[in-house]
Amino acid sequence: MDKKRIAAAFAGAREAGRAAFIVYITAGDPSLATTAKLIPALAGAGADIIELGVPFSDPLADGPVIQAASQRALAGGTTLDGILGMVGRVRPQVDVPLVLMTYCNPLLRRGYADFAERAAGAGVDGVIVPDLPLEECGPLQRELDRGGIDLVQLIAPTTPAARQAELCRVSRGFAYYVTVAGITGTRDALPAGLADNLDRLRAVSPVPVAAGFGISTAEQAEVVGRHADGVIVGSALVRRIAAAADETEVVARAAAFVRELRGTAGRVGAL
Repeated sequence: MDKKRIAAAFAGAREAGRAAFIVYITAGDPSLATTAKLIPALAGAGADIIELGVPFSDPLADGPVIQAASQRALAGGTTLDGILGMVGRVRPQVDVPLVLMTYCNPLLRRGYADFAERAAGAGVDGVIVPDLPLEECGPLQRELDRGGIDLVQLIAPTTPAARQAELCRVSRGFAYYVTVAGITGTRDALPAGLADNLDRLRAVSPVPVAAGFGISTAEQAEVVGRHADGVIVGSALVRRIAAAADETEVVARAAAFVRELRGTAGRVGAL
């Protein structure tokens, strides 16, 4: 596995004078077979990094849209093992970084060492675990480090400045700034003070800072891209996937939406 895919994605966006464009989809929604077709389609549409949500029955960071997607995926029989197998089959088709967003329970059940070994073998580049606090991330971090997988830390807007700096220092690949004090989901407007918060965080972070939660339109992506190294869009894309009538429409709708927002990101002089 190329251990530098995430770093290369941010470097490439920086050289192009824009923010990296990161998209989130729920693996297994509507099926793992469709997810396997979505990944190369999204990469071809311009996604710099793709997050794959591991469906979980009791999420704490996901809003209604992604919760519903997780329930559909779970009802269809999606498992962590199934996702890793799918990633392994798709990896030869794409060069973009693939990042799993999951929760502690599935990882603890499998075992950190076994999960890290399997994820590395499949070609996973990064892992995000919203319910894993900084003080408890060491054991997983060590296992992922052995496989060259980045453990990305989340940073809330309510996190004190000193702890934000520490999270950035520990984070691998990039730091994920949560734009709102809440769950995922589309918002009509960006939070007040977001630009200043991102500027301050980037000034102290040794890794790129990407912003997500609530970014759903081209206009919002453009604004955030002026102050972040990466822009993350999830719920708005998942909603379009859910509204599609069949697999062909799922792929077409998702790729068209990513192409639209990626075009905006390409106009953003973020750095």
